[in-house]
Amino acid sequence: MKDFLTLDNQLCFTIYDVSSQFTKLYAKVLHPFGITYPQYLVLLALWEKDGLTVKELGERLDLGTGTLTPMIKRMEANGWVKKERATTDERKVSILLQPKALEQKAAINHEIAKEVISCNIELTEYEQLLRQLKQLKGKLTKRL
Repeated sequence: MKDFLTLDNQLCFTIYDVSSQFTKLYAKVLHPFGITYPQYLVLLALWEKDGLTVKELGERLDLGTGTLTPMIKRMEANGWVKKERATTDERKVSILLQPKALEQKAAINHEIAKEVISCNIELTEYEQLLRQLKQLKGKLTKRL
């Protein structure tokens, strides 16, 4: 029987390490576009549904406003998004994609896909890993 109390046998460490590698991979690809990996996640969420409120975006990405607000501010300064207050309720702030985000979408996605493909992850393997990780997340979420 394996010793499960070693670092190399900890599932949590392996997931952490893989996540770190993915973040580095994405950071390398995204750097020429002037965006960070977390900013890319914001763009992904907004490409799915533009005009999310800060609260909705935070829920979708599991990020607090303390993290999200300065990130959105930087993205706005760099022309990726703009903030817009609701006229009916000034507490609600929607985040809207700017033309730059729409124009760069295909190029960013192309570069990301090219980099992931270079990792030799087959589509079936990708889908299987994604499914297993979502199942694991569901199990962990139920426990919390």
